[in-house]
Amino acid sequence: MAEVSTNALSQDSFQGTAADIAGQIGLMWELIKAPLIVPLLRFAMYICLAMELMLFIERLYMGIVIILVKLFMKKPEKRYIWEPMREDLEIGNSSFPMVLVQIPMFNEREVYKISIGAACNLSWPSDRLVIQVLDDSTDPLIKDLVEKECLRWANKGINIRYQIRENRGGYKAGALKEGLKRDYVNDCEYVVIFDADFRPEPDFLRRSIPFLVHNSQIALVQGRWRFVNANECLLTRMQEMSLDYHFTVEQEVGSSTHAFFGFNGTGGVWRIAAINEAGGWKDRTTVEDMDLAVRASLKGWKFLYLGDLQVKSELPSTFKAFRFQQHRWSCGPANLFRKMVMEIVRNKRVNIWKKFYVIYSFFFVRKIIAHMVTFFFFCVLLPLSLLVPEVEVPIWGAIYIPCIITTLNSVGTPRSIHLLFYWILFENVMAFQRTKATFIGLLEAKRANEWVVTEKLGDALKNKEKTKQTKKPRGSLFGDRILPQELGFAVFLFFCGCYDVLYGKSQYFLYIFLQVITFTIAGFGYIGTIVPS
Repeated sequence: MAEVSTNALSQDSFQGTAADIAGQIGLMWELIKAPLIVPLLRFAMYICLAMELMLFIERLYMGIVIILVKLFMKKPEKRYIWEPMREDLEIGNSSFPMVLVQIPMFNEREVYKISIGAACNLSWPSDRLVIQVLDDSTDPLIKDLVEKECLRWANKGINIRYQIRENRGGYKAGALKEGLKRDYVNDCEYVVIFDADFRPEPDFLRRSIPFLVHNSQIALVQGRWRFVNANECLLTRMQEMSLDYHFTVEQEVGSSTHAFFGFNGTGGVWRIAAINEAGGWKDRTTVEDMDLAVRASLKGWKFLYLGDLQVKSELPSTFKAFRFQQHRWSCGPANLFRKMVMEIVRNKRVNIWKKFYVIYSFFFVRKIIAHMVTFFFFCVLLPLSLLVPEVEVPIWGAIYIPCIITTLNSVGTPRSIHLLFYWILFENVMAFQRTKATFIGLLEAKRANEWVVTEKLGDALKNKEKTKQTKKPRGSLFGDRILPQELGFAVFLFFCGCYDVLYGKSQYFLYIFLQVITFTIAGFGYIGTIVPS
């Protein structure tokens, strides 16, 4: 009897203690909420709404400009001098300028044959073309395969050179820089760069080089990427939607208004003299292509984007590869902005409007604000406002303006308009990684110069035997798949959604629970191809 009484007393004491702790926590929350939490959340809300308005104005501006460009601006062939390249009867192929094709590679087992073959099939006099395969592979077997493929084409009469380095210093920038130092490059006037998964059409040079030959002020002609595996999975469809807007609107607007845009790192032709004048390739950030473009623009060079000059390429179809790529693409521009903003301000060779465009529009809004407002507003502040009803989110900021921005973003890929809502949820998930990478770049933290080559699968998925051979042990795959931070955000959002259902008066819990599902799917790695069982 005494034992039963003791157990009952212990249970009552425990329940009483738990109630006391909960009461104390509730009391502390009420004490700090009004003087501290509410003002901080309101201040953060105003900052996010201001950033959202900046992004909205930027998107609206580009939407208006692209409509005017399509309706009234002349085609590039009319704005600039363009004449087709023809063989001269007297001097023969000497009328064609010497062109260097650079193909940087790193363990590209699945795609090396495709890229080398496409470059070797370019329609250009063979004695006026040098193809340079820059192989930084660390796998001896792959290096041997790439070298043999180069020898195979060399035996067919193609002027192709296989180049390796002792180390990977500078990564891609280092390889491109080293390639330009070769003696046989001295006679080349132009260089075209194709990543290992890019497959140019045979007429690529004949359509792009004349702009450089007849217009001495142009330094770069950039082609548009097209994606051979866009329909492979939902992940590649989401990427296509984002990148099509970039090419259809951002690149076109920059080319048409200021003759400036970020070089995409591949699928473009450079005037070698412009590269040299700008200081050559630099490896100080993970966006060596953007770095070179900004420096060349500050020297007064003009860029031209050709939307109808399309180059086939491959999108990363595994979530791991995509996350590494997005880290590099978000961290690099922020880090470059940190290093170049004052150099742009002090530059004397470009006008103030171009400086404003580069600093505010190109860097600040697109590369920094766009990531931060997506993450902080929709994944942090909006859910927190459900827990603190004193902080009201205006409906125009939560619904109207985001809907307009999303609609403007969808113009690049009309065929995927039915995926727009899921694209929003997916972009909110990726905004977490992009925002984190942006802060790493701005602060130049530990991973600021991390370079992981984006994995290309080529036709590996179509070959069942290869797929079986490339499977990893379940342990390593499990470790790669589980993403604790995304799962943590799913738990946070789930708590906020449940609180809104029980105590709130808004209907935001519908969006919150959909975002929970998306964060959970991403957290368990069920996005993209090759999902292990």
